[in-house]
Amino acid sequence: MNFIDRHAYSWGSAVARLFFPLFRRRRRIAVDNIIKAGITDDPREALRIARASWGHLAGHICEALRVPHVITRDNWREHLDVSEGHPAAVKLLLDETSTPILLVSAHHGVWEAATNLLSFARPMIAIARVMNNRLVASWMKKHHFRGPVTIIDKNHGFTPDTLRAWEEDCAAMTILMDQHTSKGMPLTFLGRPAKTFTSATRLAIRSGRPIVVGSFVRIAPFQYRLVGGEPLFFPRNADKAACTQLLNDRLSEAIRKYPEQYLWAHRRWR
Repeated sequence: MNFIDRHAYSWGSAVARLFFPLFRRRRRIAVDNIIKAGITDDPREALRIARASWGHLAGHICEALRVPHVITRDNWREHLDVSEGHPAAVKLLLDETSTPILLVSAHHGVWEAATNLLSFARPMIAIARVMNNRLVASWMKKHHFRGPVTIIDKNHGFTPDTLRAWEEDCAAMTILMDQHTSKGMPLTFLGRPAKTFTSATRLAIRSGRPIVVGSFVRIAPFQYRLVGGEPLFFPRNADKAACTQLLNDRLSEAIRKYPEQYLWAHRRWR
């Protein structure tokens, strides 16, 4: 690991923390979200978490861009700690790769770096926002993602071709569930009312495939920890609302363990 790689996170985080006071609107949103989610009722502590979260976002992005230079097919397991992951979930995600799975997470921890790292274990399909600028999208694909990672525009949904590739390649369909939607199901997230996408639940019920819910958090330079419970299986007659709420609850539990690594400044609750 060279000098740039070793300090990528700390440099990005330090710069973001330095300029954090200038982002007044985002600061207010983050502090408000932290207090209303019950993470703390102390405004000063909420501000500390908000600043740490802002710094983590920048640090994570800087480090994620260096992941391909540090983590390889030969050493990727050395960079992954599974001590807080359920053994069955770890086995499904990393070892029993002959079964397609759904991987449900949030803007928590190192979601970008984790996609890169997990692609060494199994093919990855990530449902995400595709950059409108073609040059930026091309640069991201060339310099950021490595391995068999397929990015699907979240606005296109699960097309027949996408589902066919998921099944044939035994891939991990990765979905970040904490994005705002005005058309989702009225549930709760981190104890607050929040309309929620049901796409992961619907796909799990229809396909019968397991869901691994959780986050990958950063514990040291290029060292990441899986945080999550046992895999979930939803039967055909499962209640969609109850199942989706369970996913929200699982994500909330992981976020409460590591609140400084959640993206509190985004407008999840509108």
